[in-house]
Amino acid sequence: MEFVLLCVFLPLVTVAWEGHSDYYYPQYNYGDNDEWVNVYRQGFNFQCPPGQVIVAVRSTFSKEEGSDRLWNYACMPTPQSLGEPTECWWEEINRAGTEWYQTCSNNGLVAGFQSQYFPSVLDREWQFYCCRYSRRCSYSCWLTTEYPGHYGEDVDMMLYTYDHYIRGATTTFSAVDREHRTASRGITGQRCALGTFGSLGSFLPKGIASGSSSSAG
Repeated sequence: MEFVLLCVFLPLVTVAWEGHSDYYYPQYNYGDNDEWVNVYRQGFNFQCPPGQVIVAVRSTFSKEEGSDRLWNYACMPTPQSLGEPTECWWEEINRAGTEWYQTCSNNGLVAGFQSQYFPSVLDREWQFYCCRYSRRCSYSCWLTTEYPGHYGEDVDMMLYTYDHYIRGATTTFSAVDREHRTASRGITGQRCALGTFGSLGSFLPKGIASGSSSSAG
């Protein structure tokens, strides 16, 4: 399955992070001891600490281990200009062995994932943990091409600018390769980058899509 993440660009962040607008995230730390958050063919639940969201994803694929992947994620605190998280929730489950498109509802940002492996289809189901923040933001989104070009490739993706966040994902599934290719989408203060990271399996180009809207953030 191909997994594409939805990233967000929030102009308000410039105020809170003044002087850092031209810099990448100063640092990001994966899970404890830089290890994976799951083992092959087992379920897992990962949530960022309160007030933080996902900014980096790393994954490696093994056909020998049931066409499954190991995963790790990194979190970063959101800027004060984004406000405090007002609520967090689990979105609907995206079933294994199917293609799906998921965006955090209510203008939420991705702050975690949980997943279960199903040996009958050699695939995982996914559920997003989303958090909504108190400040308003307008945004538009489009697909990016920041993902591996073939199924089974390793993934090491981070959001290189402080003002982009993950907001959702879309996937395609290969019954032959038994894995998903994923792409990611995001919201931005005035635009949001829709990039891709391999989450369920590996990736292939998804094309470009654009749009815009305005809503509470």
